[in-house]
Amino acid sequence: MTKKIGFIGIGLMGLPMSKNLVKAGYNLTVFNRSKNKAEPLKEFGAKISNTLKDAVDGSDIVITMLTDDIAVDAVMNNTDFLENLKSGSIVIDMSSVKPTTATKHGNNLKLKNINYLDAPVSGGTIGAEEASLAIMVGGEQNIFDDAFDILKKMGNPTLVGPIGSGQVSKLANQIIVGLTIGAVAEAVTLCEKAGADPNKMIKALSGGWADSKVLQTHGKRMINKDFTPKGRTSVHLKDMNNILECANNYNTHLPISNLVKEMYKSLVENGHGETDHSSLYKEIERINNK
Repeated sequence: MTKKIGFIGIGLMGLPMSKNLVKAGYNLTVFNRSKNKAEPLKEFGAKISNTLKDAVDGSDIVITMLTDDIAVDAVMNNTDFLENLKSGSIVIDMSSVKPTTATKHGNNLKLKNINYLDAPVSGGTIGAEEASLAIMVGGEQNIFDDAFDILKKMGNPTLVGPIGSGQVSKLANQIIVGLTIGAVAEAVTLCEKAGADPNKMIKALSGGWADSKVLQTHGKRMINKDFTPKGRTSVHLKDMNNILECANNYNTHLPISNLVKEMYKSLVENGHGETDHSSLYKEIERINNK
């Protein structure tokens, strides 16, 4: 494989995603502000960079996987990043940010003859480890085609429209996930209060209309009271805020999303920002203990 890849952001998601790329045989250089987080990739053959410049210099494709808009802006506006991108290369931002942020950076990079795709993901750390992530891509068809094989090593990419469309699709994903987590939390709580076995409830619903990955995975976390972070509550609150901002830009009202956003906001304010987003169960618990 001849393409050289720079990967920026080695966190809960970035680590397994970049690991899959280097295991697939790609020439990978990685950068993370906390260098120790990237060190485990050495044994798989990745080069650990000390600077943004080294990570992007000469790369055919640069992938960013960062926490939020602020982190993405900090990288995309950094002169070490901008001035060392190879002309004609592709920047793929796989972070979850506002559609307007994706459009802004896509337009800015186009002026420098750099191609851009926004390609946020869904599937959590398990999907990242198994290379089964849902990858929602915004951009031009020919650029998507050029990047397809690389994206395929991390999951299942689908081009959904022009730049920004990947982020809109991710917001749609987070509406469904956030609202479903709330529904599962209420279902588990009702079973516990009424004396039905919530584990058997989940088994009974398997294969029916109410079945889902959220029910099977997050429902069991709620029952076990295991909220070790796979997808953090604070991140989902950020997503819910972005959903409502995007909807407002199109004069669209999303009342159920607004309700779930307020619940996540309360959860974060009560000290659960670093727990798994399935801990929305604890907000239902708090409401019932008033």
